[in-house]
Amino acid sequence: MYGKESTIRTMNLSVSIVVYNDFSDVKKAVASIEEMTPKTISKKIFIVDNSDKESGQRDFRKFIEPYPDVKYVSADGNIGFGRGHNLVLNQLDSDYHAIVNPDIILKEDAFSKLIDFMEKRPDVGMCIPRIETTSGELQAAYRKELTVLDMVIRMVCPSLFPKRMKDHTLQHMDYSKPFDVPFGQGSFLVIRTPLYQKLGGFDDDFFLYLEDADLCKRVNAVSKLEYCPYATVTHKWMQGSHKNIKLLKLHVQSMIHYFNKWGWKLA
Repeated sequence: MYGKESTIRTMNLSVSIVVYNDFSDVKKAVASIEEMTPKTISKKIFIVDNSDKESGQRDFRKFIEPYPDVKYVSADGNIGFGRGHNLVLNQLDSDYHAIVNPDIILKEDAFSKLIDFMEKRPDVGMCIPRIETTSGELQAAYRKELTVLDMVIRMVCPSLFPKRMKDHTLQHMDYSKPFDVPFGQGSFLVIRTPLYQKLGGFDDDFFLYLEDADLCKRVNAVSKLEYCPYATVTHKWMQGSHKNIKLLKLHVQSMIHYFNKWGWKLA
């Protein structure tokens, strides 16, 4: 199988994780990255703290003391998901950069496989691995290009249009093979650092939600985003906007900004 015998050369990897008011998950994420990533990859992990209250920073900074390649960065308040990642954009001096959610866990050496995958595909600017739930099921993290109808259905009544939702989330694809992805969920993406910096990272005008869709669209305009079936990560994935009015409002605001920017594709 692909990836069993990697021909990877020593590469530089940077990772950014944005955390907000809860350090329990990010501790597990950092520990798993440290445990599973080999020394053939020189890495730097940036933890960007978007917390708007004292929520365990001192304990976390003590936790990362044994890891010299982990850097804590305070955003001095909640500046948003994309802006949080962008806060370290100019500090990146790597070949590849990983955008990682705090509730991601590595159970294998995913980074070697993902970098090896991209080294062999110079036309791929960004890739996304197989993302599974904590129970081992494939998450619906891969989507077609956004339309207003698909967004409304997903946010309001997904159970009423199961066929449409399955099509939108690319459930018809063969996940044992690579394929091009129009929109990959931003919980775990690996991008070539020079491309990421050339694109200016995330669009700061998105506070939360759809900044990943926007980044994927910009990557696909100059390169391509591809699914890599040879690496798997675990994601807890709490769908907050479906349960919280404030987050739902932010989701709608992001949707309006996205379609104002890219055009109102209704269906």
